[in-house]
Order: sequence, then C-alpha cells, then structure tokens
Amino acid sequence: MILSAQQLFSDDQAITANADSTNVIDLGVAGTPYGAAAALNADVGKGAKVPILIQITEAFNNLTSIEVRISTGTAATLGTTIASEVILLTDAVVGKQMVINVLPDQITERYLGIEYVVVGVAPTTGRITAGITMGVQTNVNGA
Repeated sequence: MILSAQQLFSDDQAITANADSTNVIDLGVAGTPYGAAAALNADVGKGAKVPILIQITEAFNNLTSIEVRISTGTAATLGTTIASEVILLTDAVVGKQMVINVLPDQITERYLGIEYVVVGVAPTTGRITAGITMGVQTNVNGA
C-alpha cells in the first residue's frame, strides 16, 4: 500500500493511554466563490469511499482491546466518530493490518483524525502507523 506523509495520521505512534493521532488533517473551510452571494457548504465526503490503513508496528500488552475511531471535529481535538473498529489484544500483534473505508457523504467538520481508546489496563508497549492510503493490499497472509 502507498502512504503519503501528508495523509499520515500516526507514524509508529506509541499508544499507552487514550490518545488522538499525532497528526490531524485540516480539511479547510468552505469559502465564497467570486461573485457568489453565499459561502459553499463543506462536504468533503462525496465520491468513493477512502481507505484508511491501520497497522500494528509494535505488539500491545496489558490491554483488553484498543478501539480505533476515525473522527472529525470543529477543532483539532476531534470528537465526532464517523467509523470505528476494535482490535482485541490477541490480534494486536506486529504486522496486523486493518482497513476502514470512510469519508461517507456529508462530513462537514473541518478536522479529520484518529482517536485511540484503550480498554482495560494501560499498555506499556504498542505502536500504530495509520493513514489514508491509495488502495488496499489484498494478498497479505496472516493479517
């Protein structure tokens, strides 16, 4: 899969407690085109669903599971979940990949990122790389 540095939410980010992704994408503010009476409505989600890759780069310990929430917000602190997946501790091993196809119609908030929610005891190990990808690799064995 191809990941762009500009569309990367987490780059080998350590997750030892609830956290937002290191990077949040600013989708911008809808402006008023020249000569128009009103501003355009923000709606970045029209079109095909966009895959977001989540990959475990260091195995997790202690926790029961980790919930990965694709979220938006009016501020970079996010808050509105638009999609989520749960990874159980038994699956939170190096190389585990998960793809969430997101960006449904009518996302109107300015910021897009990931919220990581730890369930159970806080881990002392565990890292994730996550970002928008161009396509999904389908020949991965054991992931």
